Amino acid sequence: MENKWDHLVKNMPNRLAPSMAKDHPNLPVVKEEGCYYYGVDGKRYLDFTSGIAVTNVGHRHPKIVQAIKDAADGLMHGPSGVIMYETILRLADELAEILPGDLDCFFFANSGAEAIEGAIKLAKYVTKRPYVVSFTGCFHGRSLGALSVTTSKSKYRKFIQPSGLTYQVPYANVKECPKGLDPESYVIEKLEKDFAALFSHQVTPEEVACVILEPVLGEGGYIVPPKAWLKKVREICDRHNILLIFDEVQTGFGRTGEWFAAQTFNVTPDIMAIAKGIANGLPLSATVSSSELMKQWPLGSHGTTFGGNPIACSVGLAVLEVMKEENLLENTKIMGSYAVQQLERIKERHSVVGSIRAVGLMIGIEVIDPKTGEPDGKGLLKILDLALEKGVLFYLCGNHSEVIRMIPPLIVTKEQIDEGLQILDEALTEYEATLMNLVEN
Repeated sequence: MENKWDHLVKNMPNRLAPSMAKDHPNLPVVKEEGCYYYGVDGKRYLDFTSGIAVTNVGHRHPKIVQAIKDAADGLMHGPSGVIMYETILRLADELAEILPGDLDCFFFANSGAEAIEGAIKLAKYVTKRPYVVSFTGCFHGRSLGALSVTTSKSKYRKFIQPSGLTYQVPYANVKECPKGLDPESYVIEKLEKDFAALFSHQVTPEEVACVILEPVLGEGGYIVPPKAWLKKVREICDRHNILLIFDEVQTGFGRTGEWFAAQTFNVTPDIMAIAKGIANGLPLSATVSSSELMKQWPLGSHGTTFGGNPIACSVGLAVLEVMKEENLLENTKIMGSYAVQQLERIKERHSVVGSIRAVGLMIGIEVIDPKTGEPDGKGLLKILDLALEKGVLFYLCGNHSEVIRMIPPLIVTKEQIDEGLQILDEALTEYEATLMNLVEN
């Protein structure tokens, strides 16, 4: 007899847009707790995705659940500006204490893409300049403005034709460095040449409002640039009075081992977009800048109905409290370092593992064709499916979907990392055995 869940899943193609509902692996779940999902099949799955870098303090943390219940007893909706409430004011104060430099003024919205839209609008408004420069491989969202600077995969822009008021330069990639050269020096020199060519042939720097980038490449492949490369981007922007925007939607709230990647790399942008981990799963984001910059944005130049929701702001406050009480920044550094050590050992045993890319608990594991060394997205999906069968959920990224994302909640323990990586090791072994069988047959 068909159960209720089977009936719902059967009708899913007619009810949910496949552009999202068909994402990998489409795992049917009924509950989440800590670092785990609980499936309809009765199995427990170790979650190494954190809802794609969202539930940094773990699923359904007791303080988060309580904050939602308590907040709902008071206010459920703003809109901020029409009314004003304590939680949005307190959250702005507390965020200002942990953000770098003079980033102390907030426009609260709902999603990462909205925060990016706000950042670009603010930069254009205050500079009175029309153009934006972004980096090839970065992902900033799929709304039209955000899509105009998103280049992690061409399929995101197919048939959409986003605004043409953007230019792209290559992101730092030390793997491209020719043999015999210093990789850090190579990417810095290349950055200078790329910007010089851009300003000579396509757009003058006086017309550029802002440069926007992810301080660590996210959906584009978990590429970690040298600190000196990011400092050089900052220097180029300062040289031409161009505003620098950091997209910290994925890197924020402890993911890199500091509150924000800007602090990990010791480079402070003029504007920052934050979201994902800010409210541990509730819709909340912010465009952040200095008060001096933000006050040039007059009433009505930007707005929102749902942004800065009172319940989401209450959860945002609870997230900061939990992270401080449970020392999650330090745990991120320790567990991230431990995971990389274990992954390097796994890499030695498996020819399909390419580079390990990591900062904090933002870890990428490249999957390659062992014969050619080329990215192998098809092989990656098979490995993820094998790991899921054994009880661990990973996600993917990269231009060819060739990089395994390992982004567990920041509360993850050594035992859970051991459990997850042992299963990954087994999945890799099984996958390589299938490759051997294909060769022999």
